[in-house]
Amino acid sequence: MRRALGAGSRPEPWKRGRVLAASALLLGLLMLSHERITDRGGLGSLVETFLPWFGLFVPVLLAGALYRRSASAAVALLLPVTVWLSHFGGLLTDKSHPGGDLTVVSHNVDAANPDPLGTVRDLAASRADLLALEEITPQAKPLYEKGLAETYPYHTVQGTVGLWSTLPLSDTRPVDVDMDQGPLADTKPADEKSAHTRALRTTVATDRGPLAVYVAHLGSVRVFPRKGFWTDSRDRGAKALAEAVAAEPNERVMLLGDLNGTTDDGAFAGITSRLHSVNDTAGDGFGFSWPADFPVARIDQILVRGVEPTSSWVLPATGSDHLPVAAGIRW
Repeated sequence: MRRALGAGSRPEPWKRGRVLAASALLLGLLMLSHERITDRGGLGSLVETFLPWFGLFVPVLLAGALYRRSASAAVALLLPVTVWLSHFGGLLTDKSHPGGDLTVVSHNVDAANPDPLGTVRDLAASRADLLALEEITPQAKPLYEKGLAETYPYHTVQGTVGLWSTLPLSDTRPVDVDMDQGPLADTKPADEKSAHTRALRTTVATDRGPLAVYVAHLGSVRVFPRKGFWTDSRDRGAKALAEAVAAEPNERVMLLGDLNGTTDDGAFAGITSRLHSVNDTAGDGFGFSWPADFPVARIDQILVRGVEPTSSWVLPATGSDHLPVAAGIRW
């Protein structure tokens, strides 16, 4: 009789786990409308940087739904599962194809790299046609130039970014990514401004015509107790870089660099509306590149327009805190 009374007093499967069902719906709505999250305190950027990882809440909520035998929670989970798969399901399959006219690599070599010579050897072994480096210090610059000279007869370094190439370069210039908005920005000496250049534009001469290449290292993001996820300098740089790309007359364009953000981040809408990520169309997996010890986000990007990516992958770790990212490109 006690068992019968207990069974009769339990909620029906559709009435159990209402908190779990509400949590599942909120998770789905969060991923579905992440673009509308306020960026006050950098909240929107923070959510979008780690958006793929929100899928880990699904098995947790599913376990809770099974434990509570809640039909409503199980059905509610269809929303976050559907949204997550629509965003990231394509990254779970290998979309690479053999061949390609160019191999390109981009790598933040890390200003505190303890073994720049080892990094040089690793990068030279990649046999990339174009090699973009970010965070080059004045002390390490001669090491990279000397170590890569044999493999790459053409190169340019503008401030802290550089491009090494097996093909001729021309029309090279720094790109002002508007990093310094302080009142003394216009009074700084030209050589000081040049030393802190964080983006460049050059033209690569190929047998199929010119290819405009941008190399950029946008401002870092920071977490402050009062400001939250601070992205101001990066967002200013992203806007300036988007304007440079928008004004680019060449139909074939490539952007290589450490953007300190993922392509899901709305701060890069001006860039991603004109260029597309090689990893989205030709990758095998998420292609996370940072931090090197346990990558959780792809903040090192290769984006293109007017050419077709055939493959995208991540190279093994060097002495840097970033992993190099690579792609195969064909006309």
